Amino acid sequence: MDIGVVLTGSNVAGDNYVDAVVALAREAEAAGAASGWFAQRLDYDAAALAAVVGHVVPRLALGTSAIPVFARHPVLVAGQALTAQAATGGRFQLGLALGAKPLVESAFQIPFERPVALLREFLTALRPLLTDGTVDYRGELLGAAPTLPVSLPGAEPPPVLVAAMGSQALRVTGELADGTLPFLAGPRALGEHVVPALTAAAEAAGRPAPRVVALVPAVVTAEVARVREVATQELAFYESIPSYRRALDLSGADRAGELALVGDEETVAAGIRRYRNAGATEVILTQTGMGGEAARRRTWRLAGELSGA
Repeated sequence: MDIGVVLTGSNVAGDNYVDAVVALAREAEAAGAASGWFAQRLDYDAAALAAVVGHVVPRLALGTSAIPVFARHPVLVAGQALTAQAATGGRFQLGLALGAKPLVESAFQIPFERPVALLREFLTALRPLLTDGTVDYRGELLGAAPTLPVSLPGAEPPPVLVAAMGSQALRVTGELADGTLPFLAGPRALGEHVVPALTAAAEAAGRPAPRVVALVPAVVTAEVARVREVATQELAFYESIPSYRRALDLSGADRAGELALVGDEETVAAGIRRYRNAGATEVILTQTGMGGEAARRRTWRLAGELSGA
């Protein structure tokens, strides 16, 4: 199983954010991690950051986890993805998301309405843009009919993954994308809900078996109680978001911090195996900086040791 790490967030320290992320990507590659992932924030563009990093770090696969479809257009996102794919030499994977309603409505000042319908229309327009360089699509919520080609020399269509966990979003993802990027969906939720719904939708649409790229908070540390408390505080935000709340309930967890893998190498590796046994095709370790720099490096070494094993 390939094991990756999230490169952005509390791990990053330095006067120049991009330079600091490039240094982290080189460290992840040297540790043997299979991939590096960039959360989308408001102060940087995740696809652009992946392009910059991938152009100078030669082997690490890179992805976004994940770019919200609200306030974005598939024509522009296709151009971003193809640019990143060319810059990384074919190692880019595009992760999309619906986003969290409070953040979407506060940051963009637009209503968070009909998210699953928007996701379906976005993916319907995006796929031919990536594969054919053009599309003529007119839906209820968006349209796309560029008069200039959306294609780029050296850029094959990147895989498209969606951070989907609800039944309707999983159905759309299975039909129209290459896989999912669940976060805070524990092994129980993954095995009993996410994987069956996603696989059934892909099979019904005649698509290949979908990827299940699980994002899992993890820290290898001897300070288990302290880091567990940090995880409880750092992840509490997600408990009030309905999609994550439902995933936590399906996982049998009251607090999001309960799903963090915290302990020595054997403990964290056993936790990762539970995700694999539940149907994850890949695992991405996130929030790895919760225990400090020494613990993060220890966690990334484990990611490299387990990757491909």
